[in-house]
Amino acid sequence: MSERKNEIVIEVPHRISGFFEIVDELDGSKIEDPVKIGSRGAGFNVSTLGKTKITTIDREDIDKSKVEIFINGKKYDRNAETTYFIVEYVKKFVKKPFYIRIDHSFDLPVGCGYGASGSGALGTIYGLNHLFNLGFSNKEKGKIAHIAEVVNKTGLGTICGQLRGGLCMLTEPGYPCVSKRIKIPKNLKIVCGTFGPIHTKSILTNSVLNLRIKQAGKKALRKLLLSPNIKTFINESFKFVRNSEILELLELPRIRELMESLNKLNIIGASMNQLGRSVYAICEIQNENEVLDVFESYDPEIQISITSIFEKNPVNFL
Repeated sequence: MSERKNEIVIEVPHRISGFFEIVDELDGSKIEDPVKIGSRGAGFNVSTLGKTKITTIDREDIDKSKVEIFINGKKYDRNAETTYFIVEYVKKFVKKPFYIRIDHSFDLPVGCGYGASGSGALGTIYGLNHLFNLGFSNKEKGKIAHIAEVVNKTGLGTICGQLRGGLCMLTEPGYPCVSKRIKIPKNLKIVCGTFGPIHTKSILTNSVLNLRIKQAGKKALRKLLLSPNIKTFINESFKFVRNSEILELLELPRIRELMESLNKLNIIGASMNQLGRSVYAICEIQNENEVLDVFESYDPEIQISITSIFEKNPVNFL
């Protein structure tokens, strides 16, 4: 029996959000259209990557479509909700049953504020579009990924930020994206430390924190628009953490302690990843070792990564 196997690998960078304003209401009423739901805020892509490998098998005896989804080697299938949503959406454009295996592998921890779900969503739709010759435009692919994130409450503005690249502001919510790039100095390093995950869905459905985030995020973006540079970005990100009271509401004293220790150094600044039990520091290369010393003082409870801001094409086919 003849069998045809196709395979593709897509790379999409991780992303760190510094602050955000949830936009899910208009004039006091909930927005129903997921395309229009999103966030305003700011963040940056990093050079550490998510890879999505998609394998399809075309065989005559396949009478029912089947999908298997793995994240860092662990089988999730339907529980990988954002990826599964995209596969289900694509099904209606494929004329015959298929077998698909999707393997996501991420350089940075999943669920810890590094945009893994957005990276995986973009990798999935770009890969499926290519393998099945679906003919979606780049704008359509971004829209599908954005909807998948919003519907499954795994993200609000991550897709738009990842597609824009570099350090950028999202000035309007929803899709299509409205964003502005911020120029950055050369020779910067990003040092990250992760204590563990926060489930984005639990944050987005917490009414008290939701309101605080809206208020703090709106204020932070207003300040960054007046002075769009990396120093203002990190200062406003730190103030966002303080003003939203996220550390108190989620009981994260170690995050506070680490941020405050880092901000005593002669660096651009440090703040908390949105959303994760993670802290990132932005510094010049010559300050990298002293930043590492602070992070390493939390070993072994912390997972440390060193990366940089990624300004190149955000979606790459291997």
